[in-house]
Amino acid sequence: MTSVLVVDDVDLFRTGLSAALARAGFDVIGEAKDAEAAVSAAETLQPELVVLDILMPGVSGLEAVEKVRAVAPHSRVVMLTGSESEEDLLECIKAGARGYLVKDAPFDELARSLDSVAAGGAAISPLMTGKLLDVLSQLLRHQDFTAPRRPGLTGRELEVLQFVARGMTSKAIGHVLFISENTVKNHVRNILDKLGLHSRNEAVLYAVRERLIEL
Repeated sequence: MTSVLVVDDVDLFRTGLSAALARAGFDVIGEAKDAEAAVSAAETLQPELVVLDILMPGVSGLEAVEKVRAVAPHSRVVMLTGSESEEDLLECIKAGARGYLVKDAPFDELARSLDSVAAGGAAISPLMTGKLLDVLSQLLRHQDFTAPRRPGLTGRELEVLQFVARGMTSKAIGHVLFISENTVKNHVRNILDKLGLHSRNEAVLYAVRERLIEL
């Protein structure tokens, strides 16, 4: 069971989320209602995951990310927030957060994302992934990059990766390419293996950075 520390200043939301995570098989070992308490609890409990809101009174969750990582270096921080700001997203990534999820996401999606982060991956809500790609696209257009590296991806794998970047499901990609959903999933798995990554989001971010695909 993955140990989790839940941090949110709204009591009803925090206790409700803790209960839902416990039912989903997570080991909720603590709660905190502000950033300072979160840092103290993280240092004492050393959870595998810290689910942290940004907008809290006093020290913000954003400021708490680095502090949590300093006292609990093996804990992975996932932001669960109502903020859809590109600036907040980029600052959280810069501070070392491994996930950025919006609060209106379905719980099943949240649970899968936390599992992914606990396994060493990263997770960003689809809405925020689009915004992050927009920012990266702007940076790429204004920077002088060397020629892209193509780490052994086949033409079909690059094609699949292009559709993944558009947010399409495996089933939808298969429909467009006239191949089965399982074949698409196999391509995605091969892409992740070749790139040494753990999730579709990571693969898309890598491909954009290395200019393997166009947005």
